[in-house]
Amino acid sequence: MNTPVDIIHPVAEDIVLSPPDNERLANLCGPMDEHLRQIERRVGVEINNRSNSFRIIGTKQAVASGHRLLVQLYEATRQERLSPERIHLFLQDSRLDEELEEDLTGEIGIKTKRGVIRGRSPNQRLYLANIQTHDISFGIGPAGTGKTYLAVASAVAALEQEQARRLVLVRPAVEAGEKLGYLPGDLIQKIDPYLRPLYDALYEMLGFERVARLVERNVIEIAPLAFMRGRTLNEACIILDEAQNTTVEQMKMFLTRIGFGSTAIITGDITQTDLPPGKKSGLRHVIDILSKEEGISFTFFKSRDVVRHPLVKRILDAYERSEKLAEAARNRQRG
Repeated sequence: MNTPVDIIHPVAEDIVLSPPDNERLANLCGPMDEHLRQIERRVGVEINNRSNSFRIIGTKQAVASGHRLLVQLYEATRQERLSPERIHLFLQDSRLDEELEEDLTGEIGIKTKRGVIRGRSPNQRLYLANIQTHDISFGIGPAGTGKTYLAVASAVAALEQEQARRLVLVRPAVEAGEKLGYLPGDLIQKIDPYLRPLYDALYEMLGFERVARLVERNVIEIAPLAFMRGRTLNEACIILDEAQNTTVEQMKMFLTRIGFGSTAIITGDITQTDLPPGKKSGLRHVIDILSKEEGISFTFFKSRDVVRHPLVKRILDAYERSEKLAEAARNRQRG
């Protein structure tokens, strides 16, 4: 998807960790590469490896930070056993935030007829760059970080620049069990409450009357996730919002709807799942199985990316501290 913005081109760097030691490499990578995935999410890079050869893909500064972290952590494996908690503390103690702030400092904006929409934080700017350079882009993080708004902005730019012929808005209607028959009105009216954040962004960028005309002409299509089965969407920009409320099967079904010339943007917050107990989130599952695939990007937002009221950031930080304390208590009980 080529939108009229300043693109940050990803770079790749190959490094070899020495001396080669299978036990230390397993310690560095963690079970099922858990430690590498943790570093990827925090730094905003992709890491692929074979034995002691690693390839890091991302922005120039992020790749440099990832390189430094891998070398330092590999050195640490000489004397200690790494764990997710130790990786987290190591990342916190590093100058990572300052380094990444130095990167992505260029003005990245999406031009629409209502003006230029820009990312305010490094993660937001990285997210916009990822959407431009990947066929499938995931934006994952807490409320208020702009992941849905920027997804809609990118889709609107694609429509206005004739990069996409249609915009398809999809959201799981978990609260209604995706059985919407009891609600009054036609399909659009039934699903409308669940798509309100997407509509609000569309109205701000295109205006109420134009959105209504585009919906009437089916240029903008609104669909509950359950109604996507069996379809193939070509030359479209498809946004799946609230993706944490998809099941594993639904996420697989959605991702395989993408046809030629299409771009998909998937947003969600894995800490806010409303699925029934025992149902695994398709968004959480997809992070583990697709993180190494080419053409797919993951941008992970943090509370520092929140652009709503300052209290929202502090509330998110308080919840995160509480969850970490609870997890530590559970680990002590298991130990």
